[in-house]
Amino acid sequence: MQAPDVTRRVAVPELTPRPDRRPSRLRSLLGGYLPVAVATVVVVLPLAWMALSSFKRPGEIVHLPIQWLPSTAYPGNYVEAAHTVSFGRLFLNSAIVTAVGAGTKVVLALLTAYALVFIRFPAKRLVFTLVLVALMVPPHIALVPNYTLIAQLGGRNTLWGIVLPGLGTAFGTFLLRQQFLSLPRSIVEAAEIDGAGHLRRLVSIVAPISAPSIATVALISIVFEWNEYLWPLIITDNPRYMTLPVGLTLLQNSESGSAAWGVLMAGTVVVIVPILLVFAALQRWIVAGLTQGAVTG
Repeated sequence: MQAPDVTRRVAVPELTPRPDRRPSRLRSLLGGYLPVAVATVVVVLPLAWMALSSFKRPGEIVHLPIQWLPSTAYPGNYVEAAHTVSFGRLFLNSAIVTAVGAGTKVVLALLTAYALVFIRFPAKRLVFTLVLVALMVPPHIALVPNYTLIAQLGGRNTLWGIVLPGLGTAFGTFLLRQQFLSLPRSIVEAAEIDGAGHLRRLVSIVAPISAPSIATVALISIVFEWNEYLWPLIITDNPRYMTLPVGLTLLQNSESGSAAWGVLMAGTVVVIVPILLVFAALQRWIVAGLTQGAVTG
């Protein structure tokens, strides 16, 4: 008797070819990494050239073909810049203007945004429309009216004359308003039921929740106040009240020819290094603050 065939046929699935991922990687490279690399080079290259040129001798800066690295580190440009301009006084002026201006901007933006969201008053929409208009109008249009007003008030060659015209910030008000609109109303209403006033609600509830957005407004205000050049240049002509960016004009006017470039590069490095360090240390707050109110649920 013949034994039964117990062998079974096992179905072997057909092997499908794997999709070629090279086009996808190529698109990621061209659409993502390449633009970022180009943008990084465009931003970093001038800064690197400036920092390297501050350690070059005068002849090396204008040498052709371009000499990227200094033959030897030459700190004489920084010594000459320190002898020409009082960087200590200029740094103090910039620190005062930045601290007062940025701090006042943050407080005003915080109070205005809170009022636009949580307080009912007539013409609220009109006020917000005016804020948007101020956001769209270039600030240089107000240079002549601001100069006339500050000069009549006796603010020429004063630090308060530098700070006063720029205390309002339409961008900070708009950003904080959008953030406050994303907050749960129930939290604020619960505090109101408990008897908390507007100031306590703002300080104890709204501000802590919106800390990244407030930090973003603060950082942007600090960078703007520190780097502001045109208005301090117009309103001051006394070196005692100049800020660091305006003080660079003294370096430019003190030297002539190729010798001026190294000293000017050294002074520029002194101006931008503090704000770059602050921005690099706290830039994560900007990303968190700009995206905090972007999605609401």
